[in-house]
Amino acid sequence: MRDLTDGTITEAVVSTVRDAKDPRLGAILEALVRHVHDFVRETGLTEEEWARGVDFLTRTGQQCTPTRQEFILLSDVLGVTMLVDALGNRRAAGSTQNSVLGPFFRDDRPALPDGADISEGLPGTPLFFEGLVTDVHGKPVADAQVDVWHSDADGHYDVDVPGLADPAMRALLRTGGDGGFRFRSIRPAAYPIPDDGPVGELMRATGRSVMRPAHLHLRITAPGFQRVTTMLFPSDDAYLDRDPVFGVKQSLVADYSGHPAGTGPYGTATDEPYTLLRHTFVLEPGRSAHDPLRS
Repeated sequence: MRDLTDGTITEAVVSTVRDAKDPRLGAILEALVRHVHDFVRETGLTEEEWARGVDFLTRTGQQCTPTRQEFILLSDVLGVTMLVDALGNRRAAGSTQNSVLGPFFRDDRPALPDGADISEGLPGTPLFFEGLVTDVHGKPVADAQVDVWHSDADGHYDVDVPGLADPAMRALLRTGGDGGFRFRSIRPAAYPIPDDGPVGELMRATGRSVMRPAHLHLRITAPGFQRVTTMLFPSDDAYLDRDPVFGVKQSLVADYSGHPAGTGPYGTATDEPYTLLRHTFVLEPGRSAHDPLRS
């Protein structure tokens, strides 16, 4: 490996990883080396630009904490997170499409009865949700486990709401014999991804929006079916076509319909206008995959 040139160094490096104990690791490293070397050649990367890139990645790592993952955020805004999820969770036409789990899922969510109010009294436009879970033939899926979580009217999840000690705007529900489930909460709002670190610098340098459209997270698990982790976006959200993490799919855009004050769904009185959201989730047969990446 002496006197290597820009034309021979790639094969020299590749030769050092081909004998990795794990063949899959060797294949991934070989592809990584080839693509990175091709990137350097294609762009004619200068030493100064290389140094700036190293500095950017160094600061990205330094920004990471037990509660913040700047590298995953970088993966999100480069579309890598959604690409990995798309490759690992292909769905047939008509089945509910998958999305990423996100950083705000919690295992310590309360198990609540059908029709429960999960808002914990937080202010916001009342939201009534009516869901239906079926198989690909339209048959109801009973006793499916449904996780739901979302932000408040200011775009904050419960972990970021000052003074809030207990879980809110999240719950573990189960479908009934008809495949249905219901809950009451408050309408979620759009919110910005963290922009006070290197990823924020990148977004400003490229003139991109940091605002995620409002969305409701759901994860549905049932024996004999592939688990679905997904989101529902309001059709009237201003940021649908500018989502910085590329998570919006047309089939996940839903009608968050507005209604005047009065008697809401399932006989619940409300003295202010409310939002009603209905959606059917279609599960594919098979084993559940591992949790998708969080973003």
